[in-house]
Amino acid sequence: MAETGKQPSVNVFDERLETCSTDPMTGFFRDGCCNTSGMDGGVHTVCAVVTEDFLAHSKESGNDLSTPRPEYGFAGLKPGDRWCLCASRFLEAHEHGAAPRIRLAATHKRTLDVVPMDVLTRYAMDIS
Repeated sequence: MAETGKQPSVNVFDERLETCSTDPMTGFFRDGCCNTSGMDGGVHTVCAVVTEDFLAHSKESGNDLSTPRPEYGFAGLKPGDRWCLCASRFLEAHEHGAAPRIRLAATHKRTLDVVPMDVLTRYAMDIS
């Protein structure tokens, strides 16, 4: 049986997972962090600062994140918003030259199951 409980709140550096965004409220658990669990099939673990290019790519790929969906309490994202992306969507955006910048301190360690650390560091805003 798959693990369904919340996994430890640890980032890719094995440190405490920092908040990604509370405005808009993000995360699989809508707790502002890119926390995850076995129930999170999309692995919403990458803390991204979305861009126009990324939003256009995402929409073209069938995941429209910019259009408001009030029935789900979703106002739609705009460039500059921070959002917990699916790790596989981030990797796909990277492969298509549309990946946004990310905050590694707010990116969950489980991301490393999908995206190599060297790819993540290319887009990191919080390391030198």
